[in-house]
Amino acid sequence: MGSSVELGQQVAKRSESRMLIAGELIESASGAEFENVSPATGLVLGATAAADTEDMERAIGAARRAFDETDWPTNRGLRKRCLEQLQSAIEAEREDLREELIAEVGCPVMTTHSAQLDWPLADALRYPTRLIDEFEWERRLDGGGLFGDRNVRTVVKEAVGVVAAITPSNFPIEVILNKLGPALAAGNTVVLKPDPNTPWNATRLGRLIAERTDIPPGVVNVVPTPSNVVAGILGTDPRVDMISFTGSTDVGKLLMRQGADTMKRMFLELGGKSVAIVLDDANPAAIVPTAAGVCVHAGQACAATTRMLIHRSLYDEAVANVTAAYRAVPVGDPAEPETLVGPVISAAQKARVLAALDQARRDGATITTGGGPVENLPEHLAGGHFVQPTVVVGVDNSAAIAQREVFGPVLVMLAFDDDDEAVRIANDSAFGLAGAVMSRSMERGMNIARRIRTGSFGVNGGMFYGADAPFGGYKNSGVGRQCGIEGFQQYLETKTIGCRIPRQG
Repeated sequence: MGSSVELGQQVAKRSESRMLIAGELIESASGAEFENVSPATGLVLGATAAADTEDMERAIGAARRAFDETDWPTNRGLRKRCLEQLQSAIEAEREDLREELIAEVGCPVMTTHSAQLDWPLADALRYPTRLIDEFEWERRLDGGGLFGDRNVRTVVKEAVGVVAAITPSNFPIEVILNKLGPALAAGNTVVLKPDPNTPWNATRLGRLIAERTDIPPGVVNVVPTPSNVVAGILGTDPRVDMISFTGSTDVGKLLMRQGADTMKRMFLELGGKSVAIVLDDANPAAIVPTAAGVCVHAGQACAATTRMLIHRSLYDEAVANVTAAYRAVPVGDPAEPETLVGPVISAAQKARVLAALDQARRDGATITTGGGPVENLPEHLAGGHFVQPTVVVGVDNSAAIAQREVFGPVLVMLAFDDDDEAVRIANDSAFGLAGAVMSRSMERGMNIARRIRTGSFGVNGGMFYGADAPFGGYKNSGVGRQCGIEGFQQYLETKTIGCRIPRQG
């Protein structure tokens, strides 16, 4: 695969710079473009069309017409065929897409063989495509008539309408497919606004949709833009029926406020400050692998267990072992197969992570390893955005570093004395997205899992991920669920039709 410099040059030759609006691959109306910058090298990979207000208005209009004026919302056979075509088209370009993700996202190669690419490609479209045939679109209810007449009520599930899908930079294709799949299978039309740091995976999908599927014009529109003003139109335009957003809690709250005037449905999958709880009967050998998970993809995972709560009897040894492991974690070029920690997505994000660590020091924290930018990088990575894997101790759960999402390779380690205290500390958070517990007792682990106010939880390494498994959060971690039957139903409205059948004679 070569270095990230060589990979970036190769990827740029195959990239798609145009947006997709009303079935056409086009430049922006103004001709404006924005740069796609490699987070590993700091070098410009290439340019992407920068949608302006006119482009966004046109995309929303195209999605509205496709929903109102075509049979897409009602033609299940067409939707099934089109999603199967899109699945095949993506699979045909899987390796190009893999390299593109490494180049523009900065994700290590190893992550593309799991949640970054291969896992969602396996089932993110296939699962909702199956639901087109298997889902109960209608059900009948008897009773409820007046004056002795028979009354039959039909409960109908139908598409919400125009969905604005707004996606992040950390796992872009995974999130995009897990939004597009159920939204389209349910009969909606979509305006997809990808993160401006990682536009090419989305514009590639736009090209595949236009060239390799029978998806009607306007059903999917891909509108990249670096402008918050242009993106904000999606939150206020009355032609948009639903916002499906994955990203920061602050932006999610803004979208909720923007959408209130037009009563938009909201699915918001937001931030997290999840816990990994190590009970006193846990296998100590499992602690370091769990802690190392925070370093994967430089900690840029909303469900990362960035607070590790450890029973006091195991705490000192765990801190020593995790500190040693973090010092040895492979940091470097994401194009190299042995790399676990690549760059964070941008210079701005690197600055935010380092600022959070500076605040932790001011709050009295001890940083046992890391705590700054990566030094002595190879020359070709000198412009990249790398942060050292960092272990923070010496604070309690009230400290900012234990309460706020950092989105970097930073682990806070806290001690507790009994199960009740662990639960209290775990729940003492504005977030509630994910979590984990380690115990030799499955019953004890499950009891802890049921007591934590969080949307997903793993017991002894159990995995909750999958297109058939609902994912989302409590509290400031969001509203609604993505994936599973629950996620599919996010994209549906419910209508009840009563039909009076008069008595005979």
